[in-house]
Order: sequence, then structure tokens, then C-alpha cells
Amino acid sequence: MDLSKVKLVVSDMDGTLLNSKGEVSALFFDLFKKLQKQNILFCAASGRQYHSIVNKLAAIKDEIYVIAENGAIAKKGAEVLLLKSLNTKKVTDIIPLLRNIKDTHIVLCSQDTAYIESKDETFINLFQEYYNNFKIVDNLIEIAETTSILKIAAYHFSSSEEFIYPVIKHLTADYLIKISGQNWLDLSDDKANKGDALKEVQKLLDISKEETMVFGDYHNDIEMLQEATYSFAMKNAHRDITVIANYTTESNNNFGVERVLEKLVQVHS
Repeated sequence: MDLSKVKLVVSDMDGTLLNSKGEVSALFFDLFKKLQKQNILFCAASGRQYHSIVNKLAAIKDEIYVIAENGAIAKKGAEVLLLKSLNTKKVTDIIPLLRNIKDTHIVLCSQDTAYIESKDETFINLFQEYYNNFKIVDNLIEIAETTSILKIAAYHFSSSEEFIYPVIKHLTADYLIKISGQNWLDLSDDKANKGDALKEVQKLLDISKEETMVFGDYHNDIEMLQEATYSFAMKNAHRDITVIANYTTESNNNFGVERVLEKLVQVHS
């Protein structure tokens, strides 16, 4: 594995760069400074809201590239590099179907705000970990009719793969459907995924697949893992991701990303 070619590092957040407490390690920030000195760029890529990602990476937020909402938006500082919204009818059509799935909570994600109609306090408290800017509304369909929506997220307390996905999997021709975690499932425009967003960033920076390193752990990371020669699955990754990635690293709770970045820094020293 010749890491000397790497010019861009891309990491998922939950289950990857973040530990199970939702924290970014001090070691990562130290390594970021070293990568910066070596002219290696960093991009955070997540299903999270943009504001939530930069909240976790506040110390470096203006120095990194950010792919948020599973690739529906990409930014560098205040500059929007990419924006892909869902067709309004697709949003209003899917809401009643999701409402009918027991114990499922719906989030409509716009560029700056997330909207929920759930009054469940347990969900609201948990949801705030992923969405810093949000509003609780009476009717999500009314919001969808007047607001540009980038992504629909659905949460199930037990399993999104077991309880939400089977009800909507027949709609894969109309939406990009991604199981993005144990409890989350995301619906986006069919061109809004982390891989397509990463391609745009690579094109902008004139950086090739062979010069890119990517870390991921779940299904919403598949496309971006395929855009990097140095693709790493976390030890805690879904089994499907381990098959797709070219390499593996330790778990998110055992500094899996940082261990590889330490090697990268050494190679470029």
C-alpha cells in the first residue's frame, strides 16, 4: 500500500471518525494539522446536517470540505459547491407511507433547517445529536410544499433495515434509499449520494481516485468508497462495507481512522 500518492482524505462521521459517544478525538485534530502542513486535504462526508458536522469539527470548519445530507449538499466554508433537492411531489408522496410505519419518525432536511412533526420527547432528544438547526411543525406535507427538501430521514428505535426498508424498498426507481445506520434510513434524489458529491469535489480539486483515501462503515458510504483506491472499512462496519472496501482498519472506538492517518503522515514526512 503506497500512501505517498494520497492528496485527499475523506471520512464518514458516525461509526467512523466519531466514537460511540459522538466525539472527535484530540488526536485527529493534531493529525489534521500535520496533514495540512503536508498539503493533504480533508473532507467530512456524512448523512448528518451540515451544521451538525461543523459543530463536531468547529476548530477546523473553515479549512475543510464538507459533504452533508448524504451528498445532497457540499460546502467549503460558506461556499456551496453542490446542492441537489428532491422533487416536491416525491416528498409529499412518501410522507403518508412513512407515517404509517409503526414507531417511525420523519425528518425533512432543507439546506439550513430540519423539520419534524414528532412530539416524542425521547426521539427529539436523540435527534438533536444529528440536527443542530430544527423546527417542530404540525404538518410536514405543508413544509414540503413550500420548502426545498434535500433529504428525508426516517428513524426507527429498533432497526431501520428491518422495519422501514421492507415497506419502501419497492420505490428504489423513484428515490435513492440508503440504510444509513442501525436506526436511520435516508431517501434522496437518485443523484444525491456521497460518491457523486465526492466526484464533484475531486474534479474541483483535480484529485484522482488513486490520490483519494476514504473511511466508512455503513451503506450510505458505498458509493464514496468506490471513488477511492485507498478505501477503508472500519472494524465495526456493516458486513457489506467490509466486502466493498479495499482495506480495513480498527473500530471507531479504537482510533481506526487516526491509526491510518498516522501512517499517512509518516509516509509524507
